[in-house]
Amino acid sequence: MTEDLLGHATDLLGDRRVGAVELRFLAGRLSESLRVVVRIAESRGARLEVPGP
Repeated sequence: MTEDLLGHATDLLGDRRVGAVELRFLAGRLSESLRVVVRIAESRGARLEVPGP
């Protein structure tokens, strides 16, 4: 989903005719996507073994 959203963001940001409503919607979806990415990264990081001294 994130890759598709990034492509869509590139298209929207390149179009000067896009209004505030569309940009606000895009920002909301990007925020949702980033939350998922952070959650996955934290989950994977928590499973990594940390070498001891």
